[in-house]
Amino acid sequence: MTSPPVGLPTLAEMEARRPQMFPTLSEAQVARLARVGKERSLARGELLFDQGEYGVPIHVVLEGAIEVVHPRDGGADEPIVVHGPGQFTGEVNQLSSRRTLVRGRAAEPSRVIEVPVAQLKSIVLTDPELSEIFLRAFMLRRMGLLAGHQGDAIVLGSSHSAATLRLQEFLTRNGHPYRYVDVDVDASVQGLFDAFHVGVGDVPVLICRGDRVLKNPSNAEVADCLGFNTSIDRAAVRDLVVVGAGPAGLAAAVYAASEGLDVLVIEASAPGGQAGLSSKIENYLGFPTGISGNALAQRALTQAEKFGAQVVVARAAVKLHCDEHPYRIETAEGESVRARAVVIATGAEYRKLELPDLAKFEDVGIYYGATFIEAQRCATEPVVVVGGGNSAGQAAMYLSRSSTHVHIVVRGEGLAASMSRYLIRRIEETPNITLHTRTRIVGLSGGDHLEQVTWTNDATGETSTHPVCHVFSMTGAKPNTEWLEGCLALDAKGFIRTGLDLAKSPPAGTRPVSGRPALHLETSLPRVFAVGDVRAGSVKRVAAGVGEGSACIQLVHQVLAAE
Repeated sequence: MTSPPVGLPTLAEMEARRPQMFPTLSEAQVARLARVGKERSLARGELLFDQGEYGVPIHVVLEGAIEVVHPRDGGADEPIVVHGPGQFTGEVNQLSSRRTLVRGRAAEPSRVIEVPVAQLKSIVLTDPELSEIFLRAFMLRRMGLLAGHQGDAIVLGSSHSAATLRLQEFLTRNGHPYRYVDVDVDASVQGLFDAFHVGVGDVPVLICRGDRVLKNPSNAEVADCLGFNTSIDRAAVRDLVVVGAGPAGLAAAVYAASEGLDVLVIEASAPGGQAGLSSKIENYLGFPTGISGNALAQRALTQAEKFGAQVVVARAAVKLHCDEHPYRIETAEGESVRARAVVIATGAEYRKLELPDLAKFEDVGIYYGATFIEAQRCATEPVVVVGGGNSAGQAAMYLSRSSTHVHIVVRGEGLAASMSRYLIRRIEETPNITLHTRTRIVGLSGGDHLEQVTWTNDATGETSTHPVCHVFSMTGAKPNTEWLEGCLALDAKGFIRTGLDLAKSPPAGTRPVSGRPALHLETSLPRVFAVGDVRAGSVKRVAAGVGEGSACIQLVHQVLAAE
């Protein structure tokens, strides 16, 4: 069993927060819940809910005790907690309408108040006191499940498999707990191979709830198997569809849903965008000790769902039908959704190194994020970080904790032009980090994984080869706008032009905003906005993306009111 992912407390640390994780409600608080729930009497051993069920209510204990356990394949249930009088069941899946991950039953004859999900969501919106108690408890309980690997999924994988890394990243970034079994080192793997009729050649394998086996599944297949998404009503016309669930998209969803708009968020992979791959963000307002990108994304996702936004993941937008109104957005899975207004927050991704063998080593030596999962693969080996921005700096600092040496490779004269000063100082003061300026990687070599890296110093002309098995590429930005071709005005690099930028040089051959200039953050199509890294001229910072996403909603209200 692996350790908890970075940013999560250990099980011992979780125990210290037990009073918040499993609080006891006052009589007055229980009475408020009784008004929206119904009372049930339970016999000893009676099942209240089981792993894999949808729409499970929460249960407030009046008398007796409810035990919550984690089902284990072929073994006894693993105890999690026993709820006594005044305590309640549930975690974040109650708000997101996903499948429950645990099993609950009466430990003795008991009486409970059963509060359906719809009433729970209403309480969370209208009762500030109970809302704070529930949300804090739910998030801490999810953290506990993640730290204890207590979920409904088992991953059989290998550190030499690129698809294994993709699968681990998808589950981790979606905040879904799972048990990982490394087929190369775990002695228990043969028993799992025999039980589920799979072998090493099938890796990676996902086992859902102990009964469904997927061999090298796509992200969409994983999302479907584990019940990540509620169904999309194709006939509905949403007030707003947000494409992309990075910081900008989630901010737009939170503000729009909190102000009463019917909001759907479509995300190609997992919440957080590029920021979700950051090991720590230290310059975001309100988090003086920093926060991991994934933790920030999960909090924002919970906020959006609290206010009623529907978020679906592993659903890539592939076409905007800009000649239709309401606008229609088509996904890779063949679904279509309609919207009166659209916010595009698809972000940007790191540019790939121009090397002939790059594809061969992606996810088996070449990585585009420095999270706990990639760091585990590096163990104590030396690594290379390519790039001079803040993400590269944070990655270098994070990796320096475990790697023997971190080489930062940049083409420029230094870091001052693109990296925050506090990070530069830390890098300068870290003995196992070396900065290589005016340097570029020119070669990669290895067998089934990366084994050597060759770089050239353009100042001296010196070329050298190094025994490095891990390269973190964090340079440049390529906007995710291919799906918009022919619909919106883009700049020369493919970023979306908006507002005053359109007024300065109106694009030829694009549909103008009818009868008025484009609003700030509005694209060349009316009622279609762009925010965050995908927008031309945006400041590539998390705080800037959040600001644009939230400010955009005032403009959405304005254009919808004018219809």
